[in-house]
Amino acid sequence: MFSSAFYIYLYVMIGVAIIVFIALNFVDAGYGINFSHKWGKAINNKLAWFLMEFPIFISMLIIYLCSDRRTELVPIIILIFFEIHYFQRAFIFPFIIKGKSKMPLGIMFMGIAFNILNSVMQGYWIFFESPDGYYSIEWLYTPQFIIGTILFFVGMIINLHSDYIIRHLRKSDTDTRHYLPQSGLFKYVTSANYFGELIEWLGFAILTWSLSGFVFFLWTFANLVPRARSTHEKYKIKFPEEMANKNLKRIFPFIY
Repeated sequence: MFSSAFYIYLYVMIGVAIIVFIALNFVDAGYGINFSHKWGKAINNKLAWFLMEFPIFISMLIIYLCSDRRTELVPIIILIFFEIHYFQRAFIFPFIIKGKSKMPLGIMFMGIAFNILNSVMQGYWIFFESPDGYYSIEWLYTPQFIIGTILFFVGMIINLHSDYIIRHLRKSDTDTRHYLPQSGLFKYVTSANYFGELIEWLGFAILTWSLSGFVFFLWTFANLVPRARSTHEKYKIKFPEEMANKNLKRIFPFIY
């Protein structure tokens, strides 16, 4: 019975992701370069990022500790991959951000809500719902695990390197201006960091070979692709001459 409810939950999340994708093509997510007070009172960006990413790191650990599969190697490896990302997002990324940007509370709370829902999607599948023996030791030698793992870490490296480039455009914490990044994959797209994150979670969906992993990738796509479009348009307004002289795509090199 609960198994059926879990799949209904995943299908509902797919439906909501489609709605979010459509909506974000008309309404900008109000943080970063698209910051807007219409999303509520704003707080320090570093604190907001920590509060938004910390819950999923902890909730995945709780789900793992409540499972009878705590000693199974492959689920532990998948958990470690997942937690590496969110350890960086919760405990490192917020505290190396430069500038004094803020994030609206509305954006932060929506991020917290999704992260908790996502931890249920991923954690329940990995540690409870996946069939017995699905993630046996042989899984480490399957094409989907090998290809997915490569994509996961390639995407993570692209994301981290792109964040590094963006972070070092600002000279100090007093600098709140926006700059046009021009190195790394930013030579080809204006949202190289989002491209990296999409590749990362596509890899996770493949290495877990699960509907829950696909739903997470779908949500990442639904959130980041419209935001990349919006960022691209903002750059064309802020840096008209530089953008006019470059054939930059939005998020997918040479494509879109």
